[in-house]
Amino acid sequence: MKKTVLSLLFSAFTGLLAFSQEKITPAEAGVTYGAGTTNTKTIPAAELEKKLKDEKYQGKITGKVLEVCQERGCWMKVETTEGKSLMVKFKDYGFFMPQNIVGKKVVLEGEAIVKEVSVKQQQDYAQDAGKSEEEVKKITKVKKELQFIAAGVLVL
Repeated sequence: MKKTVLSLLFSAFTGLLAFSQEKITPAEAGVTYGAGTTNTKTIPAAELEKKLKDEKYQGKITGKVLEVCQERGCWMKVETTEGKSLMVKFKDYGFFMPQNIVGKKVVLEGEAIVKEVSVKQQQDYAQDAGKSEEEVKKITKVKKELQFIAAGVLVL
């Protein structure tokens, strides 16, 4: 029994270790992430709000990556209009983005939704982005924001 328990613990530990050291392919033109996608039938991210029906949109958008989670690449922000951005998450946390994707133009395929974001979640995003403790403490109100859940990403 002891050997079985130890064997299971060892397997779980090595699995977690392998997951934490996962290599993410650097962002270069033509590289895809998740389910992948193509550069056809897209709309600019700036036009997304106009296309929303019943607070949802299913399809492809293009935009420039402004920011990526500094911890694991578990989210990114894409420019919509000057000074504004769209929060992008990845379906079922099934894939992550490399740090060098900032500044690159991408195609995202998935679903846009309007979501209420808690103060705690906003603060977590700010910390993931490397914001100072002072900037994090300034976040004090729940907000509604447009988010995109990407099933696939293509670097242009």
